[in-house]
Amino acid sequence: MPRPTDSRRNSPRASFKPDVIETYFPKSETTLLVFLQESMPQRKRTGIKQMLQHNQIAVNGTPIKQFDMPIADGDKVEVNLTREFRVFSNRRIKLVFEDEDLLVIEKGYGLLSMGNDKVTDGTAYSIMRDYLKWKDPRNKLFIVHRLDRDTSGLMMMAKNVSAKDTMQHNWNSMVLNRKYVTVVEGYVEQDSGVVRSYLAETSEFEVYSTDNPEEGKLAVTRYKVLKRGCGHTLLEVELDTGRKNQIRVHMKDLGHPIAGDRRYGAKKTIIHRLALHAQTLRFVHPVTRRDMNFTTPVPGTFYKLVGGK
Repeated sequence: MPRPTDSRRNSPRASFKPDVIETYFPKSETTLLVFLQESMPQRKRTGIKQMLQHNQIAVNGTPIKQFDMPIADGDKVEVNLTREFRVFSNRRIKLVFEDEDLLVIEKGYGLLSMGNDKVTDGTAYSIMRDYLKWKDPRNKLFIVHRLDRDTSGLMMMAKNVSAKDTMQHNWNSMVLNRKYVTVVEGYVEQDSGVVRSYLAETSEFEVYSTDNPEEGKLAVTRYKVLKRGCGHTLLEVELDTGRKNQIRVHMKDLGHPIAGDRRYGAKKTIIHRLALHAQTLRFVHPVTRRDMNFTTPVPGTFYKLVGGK
């Protein structure tokens, strides 16, 4: 009688073998190839150069091909003896930061943060999950917060449950600053101001403002004018609360809907996108407790709407 097979034997978890990576730390100023020759005397110069060309050498986490790159005390040099280090590249996502616990990305507009009933692949989540699983099929990824599909900018994900739970359960105290930039239709008269209302949602999933605290959740949006021109206003926006579609609804309430936002009252779509970008994300790291501060440039198309910088 044949022996029963163990389904776990062929699973990615059971068959995965971690990369063999050697780590070296220079103690003085030198160049990468010289240091590698000193650190790996058993390997020939030509072999080390081949490893450099195949992205098997990383300095401080970044694959390097430049053999004469200067390095010094405090740097970390890793040599992957198994395969190349993965260089993340995607036209709709920029990897801004990665460590053992978190990812910070810059998401392009028109890209879903995560899947829904109709779309499961090609989302920010699935793209970054596949990147992590290429490194190790056992790796996992968790959404910490989302951006609307048509909003671009900075977004955080967690690589373990502990980091995700710590950030989500302490969001208001650990997220120190979130700034957006947006272009709205018309000229906003006040140089700065605050929009406050309770936000509720219709059965068609459209968010609206109400004065009734029992009907919606409190939302507070602060704005500052950066530039006016060509019938538009460029604003810097900060959130005291993080409600769904909060900025979009509050700009409509202000009488100046976001450029390109037909859903919430915009009349034109000059740049063929929603003019809303998550520019700054500052938070306390859930594990190291370091102050993490990330900022991205204002999209160039936003300046076009207001007549240039």
